[in-house]
Amino acid sequence: MKARNSLKLGTLNLKARAATVGVAIIGTLIFYWLDLPLPFLFGPMAACLIVAILGGRLMGLGQISVIARTILGVAIGASITPQVFSQLPQMAASVAFIPLYIIIIAIIGVPFFSKIFRFDPITSWYSAMPGGLQDMVIFGTEAGGDPRALSLIHATRVLLVVTVAPIFLKFAFDAEFNNPVGLPAVDIPLFEIILMIVAALVGWQAWARAGLFGASIIGPMVLTAILSLTGMLHYRPPAEAIVAAQFLIGIGIGVGYVGVTIAELRKFVFAGTLFVLILAALAAVFSQIVTRLGLANPVEGFLAFAPGGQAEMTVLAILVGADLGFVIVHHLTRVVLVILGAPIAVRFYNRKKQE
Repeated sequence: MKARNSLKLGTLNLKARAATVGVAIIGTLIFYWLDLPLPFLFGPMAACLIVAILGGRLMGLGQISVIARTILGVAIGASITPQVFSQLPQMAASVAFIPLYIIIIAIIGVPFFSKIFRFDPITSWYSAMPGGLQDMVIFGTEAGGDPRALSLIHATRVLLVVTVAPIFLKFAFDAEFNNPVGLPAVDIPLFEIILMIVAALVGWQAWARAGLFGASIIGPMVLTAILSLTGMLHYRPPAEAIVAAQFLIGIGIGVGYVGVTIAELRKFVFAGTLFVLILAALAAVFSQIVTRLGLANPVEGFLAFAPGGQAEMTVLAILVGADLGFVIVHHLTRVVLVILGAPIAVRFYNRKKQE
């Protein structure tokens, strides 16, 4: 009986995933035919989002989606060349604003969720923290927070940032999203492609087994950076791989709303939407500060402080031709500080509450 139920469940999941890919392909084709921006990212994202909200049975692609993040980890690592590494001291001044940025977000965000929307303290802390979507949901749930609230609030944050950031870049900075994402696979030496695959898989698994956060991106990034800095790797992943990563990330964002109810839309998604406006205002202030101080150009300054996820910001930085090393150093700093600091802050808060 258990085997039969397991087989039936597996069949249903396979059908749901096949339907998800079909919906995503249709969305991509529509965006492509209408010549809309970022069709391989926005097409699947929009199509899956609409179907999910309408109650369609969609399902994420599991480990396949994780592999998409390893591709971006390799892309980041390959961008950390000796020249970029030598510029790290110059980035220190703008990176120094990240802790202040996070503190202000906490000061505003935690009361926002706890006082206005009446979330419990743990959920409020982890809802306010602009870390990675999966990390915040996992750590927040383990700490006793509401997993559904955390999932929808952070999914809304990522969705809105990914949607609005390109529009802002276009109209505020006249940015174009036609930068070549990479060379075709046929133009990259086979040995280097093999190195990238090894770096993606080994880096991901080694980081995961060590129990460290962000394994799918940071593990491949670290290993690929070593290969790049030692002169063994000279290329980013092929253009086809970057396009596939966009497609899978778009699906991942869209299916985050599967099963959402009207009540959840009214509370969790609405709260997340309002908070994104606050984050956007803070990000604009800090990006203006580093730009006016001459620490970054406008595009890099904006992308460095935009409160999106690492994967999504990596895609945008590649497409707009921004300094990927500069952008990712700031996002990694933010994520590391959030992941290390949030549990400490929650324990401190609980201790104070008990006194």
